[in-house]
Amino acid sequence: QVQVVESGGGLVQAGGSLRLSCTASGHTWSTYAMGWFRQAPGKEREFVAALTWSDGEPYYADSVKGRFTVGRGAAKNTVHLQMNSLMPEDTAVYLCAARFRVSHDRPVLKTTAAYEYWGQGTQVTVSA
Repeated sequence: QVQVVESGGGLVQAGGSLRLSCTASGHTWSTYAMGWFRQAPGKEREFVAALTWSDGEPYYADSVKGRFTVGRGAAKNTVHLQMNSLMPEDTAVYLCAARFRVSHDRPVLKTTAAYEYWGQGTQVTVSA
């Protein structure tokens, strides 16, 4: 059974940094892609960043470009999200997702429907 587990959330002041990590375990394949989404209270889940495992190519939402960096971890099926220059509007539950099926449609990785497995999420709170 596949499990996706996030870690690294917390409380930080505006302008600060946090690093989130995510590991997908229990599948015999390597992931095709892993993505980060976030959901604030009363809002829809939105795309933050994603990465295709084979070539490490990153994808970002416009709202986080230049501030967030997604990268592969040293362990199999592990990704990190380095978040710098955090703002109060970044406050949300951050969820990691994994996709094992290959796709030639890279833009689909910015949608929730692209992912097969999801973690429970980790809270990120940015105070003003």
